[in-house]
Amino acid sequence: MSGKDEAELSRLLRAAIAGDEKAYADFLHRIAALVRGFVRRKIVQGGVDPEDVVQETLLAIHVKRHTWRQDAPVLPWIYAIARFKLIDAFRRRGRRIEIDVDEIAETFAEPETETVSERDINRALDGLPPAQRSVVSAVSVEGRSIGETAAKFGISETAVRVSLHRGLAAIAKRFGQGRFGRE
Repeated sequence: MSGKDEAELSRLLRAAIAGDEKAYADFLHRIAALVRGFVRRKIVQGGVDPEDVVQETLLAIHVKRHTWRQDAPVLPWIYAIARFKLIDAFRRRGRRIEIDVDEIAETFAEPETETVSERDINRALDGLPPAQRSVVSAVSVEGRSIGETAAKFGISETAVRVSLHRGLAAIAKRFGQGRFGRE
């Protein structure tokens, strides 16, 4: 901006403070473009919408226009308000960086399907007593519900749950896992 622009903005703001609505509209229109450029240059990473900062800056200028010293340049005053509003926006956002998932989707690895061979399953079930082996196999391998398993073996649902829990705990212990799968 040149000195001529500074003088024109100062003249428009003085006229606006005196009550000239047309001058005020012109002033706001001109500084909106200046603030927008300033804010866009300062926002390097996402997470802060430049238009939100522009609108907050314009609102603050409107509310605080009476605080501008008419013997001082107007641009430093405007940029100071814009800088404070930008800082406020970054503080609200916090330290997190927001990235659109679509921008990085191609960098994600394809999920690997975990396969367990029948040999691994049989190895895990081998150490269990026959009744526990049948219950664990029905629920964990075949995918039957507790109720279906109870009906299949003619035992209560509580007995199925107890047998399943004990069988899974025995398998976990056998393969070096502590309680609930933690070592």
